[in-house]
Amino acid sequence: MSRAPTWDRAMAIQADMFQEAGRVGGLDIQLVFFRGHGECRSSKWVRRSADLLGLMTAVQVRGGLTQIGKVLNHTLRETQKERVSALVYIGDMCEEDPDPLCATAAQLGLRGVKAFMFHEGGNPAAAQTFREIARLTGGAYAPFDLGAADQLRQLLTAVAVYAAGGRRALADYGKRAGGDVLRIAHQLR
Repeated sequence: MSRAPTWDRAMAIQADMFQEAGRVGGLDIQLVFFRGHGECRSSKWVRRSADLLGLMTAVQVRGGLTQIGKVLNHTLRETQKERVSALVYIGDMCEEDPDPLCATAAQLGLRGVKAFMFHEGGNPAAAQTFREIARLTGGAYAPFDLGAADQLRQLLTAVAVYAAGGRRALADYGKRAGGDVLRIAHQLR
């Protein structure tokens, strides 16, 4: 239930993300979410902002513990079907054993999937785990404040630019946007 405000913000932001990615070359996105007790679902891959918004508005937020391992494992399975450039995870907590999460993150990193771990709030255990997942994949970690909607918009748009156009596109976008986007661009390996 702690994710409801962020979910609402993400729905409002996603159109900007697609627009910027479209300038670079387009973007396919798969929505993966967990909720309740053991429920983890994924959508089909979509290319249009309106399609993603439709998928997101159909989701009802429910309480429950984190299921980051299921998201990472799903992403790993998807890499066996087709190339996946990036994983975006937005969360505030990590209630799972970090060791299995990090083992799966390392496998994603070997397959070229960069994890962009966006952390809302200041939970130190979550920050440590999210940073390590990002490091193991060659991705990036960034904390954000829910009150700063523009900050989340810039972070999500940065990942969309990376997924659509690679490092060079992200570096160019980072020079224009500055701030958090530039810090993310510098973290990528």
